Formats: sequence, C-alpha cells, structure tokens
Amino acid sequence: MRDLVAGMRYLGKGQRWVAGHGRWWGFGLIPALITLVLYGAVLTVLAIWSGDIAAWATPFADDWGSPWQGLLRGVFVALLFAGALMLSVLTFTAVTLVIGDPFYESLSEQVEKSEGHCPPGPDRPLWQEIWIALRDSVHVLLRAAGFGVLLFALGFLPFIGQTVIPVIAFCVNGFFLAVELTSVAMQRRDIPVTERLRLLRGRKALAVGFGTPIVLLFLIPFIAVVLMPGAVAGATLLVRDLVADADGDGDEGRREPEGAPYGQAAPYGQPAPHGQAAPGQPGPYGQPAPGGFGPAPAPYPPHQGH
Repeated sequence: MRDLVAGMRYLGKGQRWVAGHGRWWGFGLIPALITLVLYGAVLTVLAIWSGDIAAWATPFADDWGSPWQGLLRGVFVALLFAGALMLSVLTFTAVTLVIGDPFYESLSEQVEKSEGHCPPGPDRPLWQEIWIALRDSVHVLLRAAGFGVLLFALGFLPFIGQTVIPVIAFCVNGFFLAVELTSVAMQRRDIPVTERLRLLRGRKALAVGFGTPIVLLFLIPFIAVVLMPGAVAGATLLVRDLVADADGDGDEGRREPEGAPYGQAAPYGQPAPHGQAAPGQPGPYGQPAPGGFGPAPAPYPPHQGH
C-alpha cells in the first residue's frame, strides 16, 4: 500500500513540475497532439465498422434468434472497443514517446538538472536513439499484448469477467505504461529494457500506483495530451529514486555531487565511467566494484585440492 501511494505521488510531483515550468509543458504537448489526431482517426474507423467485425467474427450466430444474437454480438463489440481503448492507452504513450523522443529527452534532462544532476547519457546519434526507443517499445508491447489476449478471453467469464478482470486489466496496463514512461530516463542511463522490467517488477506496487491512475485519466478525451508532459516528468523523478534505491541508497530526493552520474560515486570528484562505480564504492545496483580495500569477491569458488 505504501508503494501504491508513493507511485501516485510521483505523478503529482511530475504535474507540479510542469505547472511550474510552463514553457516545457507547452513543448511536451506537441508530440502528444500529433498522436491524438492519429488515434482519433483509427478509433473512429473502428467504431463505424465494429458491427461488421462482430458479424464476421461470430458466423456461428447467424441463425440465432432474438435476443441471443444481438446480445452475443453486443458483448463482442463492447469487449472489442474496450480492448481497443486499453491498447490505445498503452500504445499512445509508446507512439508518442517515439514521435516525441527529442522533445521528451530534453524535458527529462531539464527535470534532472533541476533536481541536482543529469547523467550525461550514452553518446549515440539521434537516429540510433529513436531506433532503440522503437525496439524497446515493441518489446514491451508484445509482452503487454500477451496479457491483453488472456484478459480479453477471461472477460467472457460470467460476473468475474465484468468485475474482477477489468480491475486486473487496468493494473496490468498501468504497470506496462509505467515501463514505457520511465524508458526516457532509463535509456539515458543506458539501462537495457530487460533490466528496466526487472527493476520495476521488484517494485510492482510502485509502478502500478504510478501507471494505473494515468491509464484511467487517459481514457478521458484530451486528458492524455494535457498530462503527458507531467507524466514524463514524474517518471523521471521516479527513476532517479528507483535507481538510487537499487544502488543501496534509499533516501528519496537524494542529490549527487556534480561530476558523478546519479546513484554512482566518482573518485576525488572526477566523473566515473557511465554504468561503473569508483574503486572501493558500490557499483551499479549495489554490486561491489574492484579496486577497493581488500580483494574483490571471486567469481567462482576457489579450487579445492584433491
């Protein structure tokens, strides 16, 4: 419960940050507006053709009498459109982040600078950054789609499918939406997508508490556009503290000295290589780094004599 509330607070912190930096809020609206127009057109087409899709998908009900045929196809249309809305909420963020990668990267960097230090990030050209963001989004969306198919099928169960399953679906979508939103700050730290998933799985309640309210709010027309810049800012703040906790420092809002990437230490105030720790200091995610006092742990057990 504590992590759920903490996740909601990060969303509020992000919205307060952009409220105090109006220029950056307006800057972050541009890619979300572009994506909204695209998704509005797709959902309109789906609404127009949903009846024909239901008839095509349920040919076995062609000879059914009233009201059973209409009831079955009505449920199918409702589930189809609900699934499309859930998928659009999740993919809206992914597509917006890909379209607006330069926008949100700049926004996220500004948030980190205002908090004390911004990691320099990997030295890659823009096209490669966009390709990595697209590849990682597909990886996350394929995982989310697997859960979506399962939950869609469970939605046909009497009572449970109309009560419990929608709640689970919102939470699952909230988790994957948190994965997408944190990708900007995670990618700057050169954390691969599999490691991002591992970090957030270790704090599921935190991710769900952050992402699920956004899923619910994104169902309201135009709200997704308005909240997107603040959601990216909140996700950046969440990543700062999440990585710090993984490195063994649980102090929320910790500030790092200039010259050292967030959550890492540098010897004598000099910058440490990205993703590495200084000799004698904790390494990434709490692993010891070589070079400190005493020998580093051996990777394998010492050889035993016969």
